[in-house]
Amino acid sequence: MVLTGTLVNGLAIIIASLIGLLVRNISEQMKTTTMQAIALAVVVLGFGMALKSEQFLIVIGSLVIGGIIGEKIDLEARLARLGAWVEIKVGAKEDGSIAKAFVTATLIYVVGAMAILGALDSGLRGDHSVLYTKSLLDGFSAIIFTSTLGLGVIFSAIPVVLYQGVIALLATQINQFVPEVLMNAFILEMTATGGIMIIAIGLNILGILHVRVANLLPSIVVVAAFVTILHYFV
Repeated sequence: MVLTGTLVNGLAIIIASLIGLLVRNISEQMKTTTMQAIALAVVVLGFGMALKSEQFLIVIGSLVIGGIIGEKIDLEARLARLGAWVEIKVGAKEDGSIAKAFVTATLIYVVGAMAILGALDSGLRGDHSVLYTKSLLDGFSAIIFTSTLGLGVIFSAIPVVLYQGVIALLATQINQFVPEVLMNAFILEMTATGGIMIIAIGLNILGILHVRVANLLPSIVVVAAFVTILHYFV
């Protein structure tokens, strides 16, 4: 089934989040150290992705234009409002805690290139191995995130399933319209663009910067537009 990998990913986040709720007696020092370790690993992963670009001007242009679009529609605020709505529905011990956990986990699980690449693999080739690997990574981090950030992490499974599911379903038809060369170029530059956003997420977790990463998400669409223009008109 096309959605098998996506559903496994969502289930892994839910189960791991429930486990995280059971181990919340972790000391604050251990939580801080663990979160910092994950953040550093996220930054390193982001650098590895960012350096894959073969046309870095596309990455820069996409981030700038995508950032402008994102600020205009303010995706960060919309995600925060969605998290706040969830918080009202389920309640929270600390004001804003569920919203923060939801937004942070959603960005980490959705922005990564593995989400798109894995979903494309599921749709194009029926191969779920990438999403299975992502499920293991997401599950491990969900335990830590939930024990540190709280219940909101579990709700990130919803946008993950919707996002990856839509890509997988569209990918079953995309090879009829998009040449393989164009698709490969898009994946490469999308990976690099997503890598920079991943770096920003890591820096946010470390508290070094406060980057409105959600407002950079339209950059992925801009990458597709640039790559298409270059393929057909340059």
